[in-house]
Amino acid sequence: MQNFHHNAVCPVRDILSHLSSKWAMLILITLDANRTMRFSDIQKSIGDISQRMLTVSLRALEADGLVNRKVYPEVPPRVEYCLTERGDSLIPCIQGLVNWALTHMPQILEERKGREFL
Repeated sequence: MQNFHHNAVCPVRDILSHLSSKWAMLILITLDANRTMRFSDIQKSIGDISQRMLTVSLRALEADGLVNRKVYPEVPPRVEYCLTERGDSLIPCIQGLVNWALTHMPQILEERKGREFL
């Protein structure tokens, strides 16, 4: 039996905690669809993400080696983001989850009707 108890570093918990944040998957899917994007374009594309949350999320994805941040020495500075090779390798997994959600969304929404959520 595989054990996922929290002792020291559990790689599954650690990775999933970053990927399951409210914004991480949306950022990754947005970068996959558009390839290279500036900060403001990512924010516009997602819509309801705050500047602070986008910054925090991009930093976490960059720290995990999923997103590359490139700063151009211009005035004003231009910063672009794109997926790394590791980030690209994650997209099929995320796309599978997105496809599953789209397929099952009507039934899930129907089953939620009349139920209260905590």
